[in-house]
Amino acid sequence: MTATPTTAPTDIVGTKRLPLVTLTSLAAIGFVLVAMETMPAGLLPVIADGMHISEGTVGLFVSAYALGTVVVTVPAISLTRGVRRKPLLLAAIAGLIVANSITAISGDATLSLASRFVAGAFSGVIWGMLAAYGRKISPTRYAGLSLSIVSVGAPVGFALGTPLGSWLGMTFDWRWAFLGLSAVAVLAGMLIAVVAPDAPGQSGTSRLPLLRVVRIPGIVVILAVIFTWMIAHNTIYTYIAPYLRATDATITVDVLLFVFGIASIGGIVVTGALLDRHPRLLLHGSVAVFVASGAFLLAGHMATAAVVVATVLWGVTFGGASAQLQAALTTTGGKDADVANSFLPVAFNLAIFTAGILGAALLTAFDGLVLPVVLIAFGLVALLLTVYGRRSAFPARI
Repeated sequence: MTATPTTAPTDIVGTKRLPLVTLTSLAAIGFVLVAMETMPAGLLPVIADGMHISEGTVGLFVSAYALGTVVVTVPAISLTRGVRRKPLLLAAIAGLIVANSITAISGDATLSLASRFVAGAFSGVIWGMLAAYGRKISPTRYAGLSLSIVSVGAPVGFALGTPLGSWLGMTFDWRWAFLGLSAVAVLAGMLIAVVAPDAPGQSGTSRLPLLRVVRIPGIVVILAVIFTWMIAHNTIYTYIAPYLRATDATITVDVLLFVFGIASIGGIVVTGALLDRHPRLLLHGSVAVFVASGAFLLAGHMATAAVVVATVLWGVTFGGASAQLQAALTTTGGKDADVANSFLPVAFNLAIFTAGILGAALLTAFDGLVLPVVLIAFGLVALLLTVYGRRSAFPARI
């Protein structure tokens, strides 16, 4: 059997300038998606009190969102490959806004869980096409930079979205936090509707069947890197409070996560500068230093300064992960990049689910210092996978 050649998506004919307004709007949507998924975790008590339900039920708001992403993303992207990109993106953003707004005004837990599932489904559709669309509407010579701009929304969402949403919920009412995200999505959607160029879908004759997309050389390796790297990150990120309690560091959780978020934005800047020219070397270096940050978190747990330095390294190396992995999927997926990218949120959300269970199980038997060990172990697996897939999955140029 001969392999089907995969070529990277080309930019729209005639495109010479980087569409900064559109790419920034796409980044804003990425911010909304991350903040929308994680925000209930920062509002557990106020949502529980406001809706007269348990905090455990509120915790299911995150699970329902992740489940919608996992279940719907891949088949939805596969079925809509032939649809023009801009109308599909705007329709998905509209669906996301409606579902999130229902969550904001709902007084019934069942309705809220259903709306969170639907929001997660639309989120997965958007994630599945965001990177490839941003690249299609940008000049080929700016492929890496365009992906870096689009990807900046995720670390900003992690850094500022959840803390800001928590502040809004605690200061005013938790429903305003959700409505605020809907408002940001409306503004970004309007900008996209007005200024974004359209991009064609994939012609029927050029589409690979879904399973054959997975079999494109390198795709499975990239997904395995995503899964293991995200488990390494999310296990300690989710349970950062137990880790800090096990250390002698005097820094608080909110301050440390803010440091991580700012460092992540720095990682996006570094990635934007290097991704076009040295994607493979950048990925190897990012995962290697990420593992080293875990070693510092473990060995330096008795000193606040060491924990902060380790967190900066962790944030810088992880901040560019989304852009680097999306670039790998987009390049390796070729003409089927949208479908290839649709597996990213699935792998990511499965990793979140797995990390939550793994972290909870380990913390019943060990203290928080076990969490950097998990980071190191899964980070090393991810690093070995990047070396294994250096030719088929992670090109020297994009």
